[in-house]
Amino acid sequence: MEPIRREDSDDLFAAVVSQDSVMRWLATGRADSRSAAEAMCDGHVAHWTRHGYGDFAVRDAATHTFLGRVGLRNRAQHGVDLGFALHPRAQGRGIAREAGRACLDLALRRLSLPVVFAFVLPGNMASIAVLRRLGAQADGTVRSSGLHCLRYRFDPAAMAAAEHGVDDGGADLQLVHAPGPGSPDDRAALRDDLPDPFGVNGLGLMWADKQHTLTAVSEGRPVASAGWLLRDMAFDGLPRRGAGLGGVLVHPAYRGRGIARTVISVAVEHARAAGAETMILLCRPDLVPLYTQLGWSRLSVPVTVHQPDGARTSPLTTMIYNLAGLPHPSISVDLRGLPF
Repeated sequence: MEPIRREDSDDLFAAVVSQDSVMRWLATGRADSRSAAEAMCDGHVAHWTRHGYGDFAVRDAATHTFLGRVGLRNRAQHGVDLGFALHPRAQGRGIAREAGRACLDLALRRLSLPVVFAFVLPGNMASIAVLRRLGAQADGTVRSSGLHCLRYRFDPAAMAAAEHGVDDGGADLQLVHAPGPGSPDDRAALRDDLPDPFGVNGLGLMWADKQHTLTAVSEGRPVASAGWLLRDMAFDGLPRRGAGLGGVLVHPAYRGRGIARTVISVAVEHARAAGAETMILLCRPDLVPLYTQLGWSRLSVPVTVHQPDGARTSPLTTMIYNLAGLPHPSISVDLRGLPF
């Protein structure tokens, strides 16, 4: 299993896109063209760049023959789901289960995602059987790509009880989720003696403690972190359950590796699982392009933050990530508490 590359488009066409018996069960529908396979590969590559996880090309260990794709897809309105599409010759041999187990181990053990879903078209009994053997539980229905799908759910606690993790060859990066603002020692290590790592010391603001922290660990040391909290906020005067993201920091020696993108992506999924409808972030203007690439939107309305001496308008740029398809505010946002 290797992350799908654009060079895999011919293999993907031959094994998946050109196979009507495979494509008929995918929400994307039938697409018998090499250009469609190229577009799919481009989408897979972009997903890896944005989230740090995604779809894998699955190959025969002995012959290196391309068998199909199995992987994780992050959908803005649904969360992370497991999907697979294998050539007919690879079906019925336990390959989907083996590759699916590796993806679930990546998602639930190494990335500490709170939950993974799977969407399947009614009548696809072969895929439903694989999902059940992997430990999925039926979880209602959902509309995906405009189609009515059955939804299945993988919970970390149930998965841990059902089957131990696979050997990932000692994969280096591990994400750890913990309640509270995180260890002071970890925060000090990530700051690396930088006096103002977030560039906010001159704003004179008091900041809220985070309720949850996600820490990326490599070789036994913290290399990145992000924190978030849940709070009832006001969007255009109406209540909305929001999650405030903050404290996103990567150790200087580990920057440029995409770690922040993965930490942010996983933090968003934890907020979604906790019931947040919208995630919100206050950031410096120079970071707006990064969050825009990750699917966040910039707000142009005033945002009120609260301080011990009263309310004030936030001096920072506000970005939001829509988790529930709700309209963006057009008048104002009130965080109803300290900034995060």
